[in-house]
This record gives sequence, structure tokens and C-alpha cells, in this order.
Amino acid sequence: MAGSSHGHTPAAWTGVTIAFIGFCAAGAFMVLANPAGFWASMGVVVLGGVVGWVMKGMGLGQAKDAGKPLRTSDAARAES
Repeated sequence: MAGSSHGHTPAAWTGVTIAFIGFCAAGAFMVLANPAGFWASMGVVVLGGVVGWVMKGMGLGQAKDAGKPLRTSDAARAES
């Protein structure tokens, strides 16, 4: 996995950051016994996924085939 660029895009970083903030807030609201805050925070988690998906659609994500490893025949052609 070290050779791939899996997740190293603005869309991935933004989506994961928003979702992480939502998870942290949801945990805090769970400890505070506040169901409304918990569910609102879970909405933020979903929002993170939507934002990442939209950003990928805008061209800020990784192309679907960008992380595919080369076949041996492709690698031989690339070297020559």
C-alpha cells in the first residue's frame, strides 16, 4: 500500500476531517446524555461523506483507475 496514493486528495482529507469532527462531537454528546446533539453530530458525519463525494465529482479526488498496479507486461513496456 505504500506505493499507492490512496486517499491523498483534497476530497478525501476534507471528507474525513468533517466526519472526524462529527464523530468526536457525537462521542461528547453521548457522554453528556444528549440524544439530539448526538444525532445532529451523526448528521455531520454523513455530511462529511457527501462533501467528499461532491468534491470528488468536481475533480478534486482520485481517478478510479489511478491506484491500479501495472501488470507485468505494462511495466516491461514502460521501462523500454
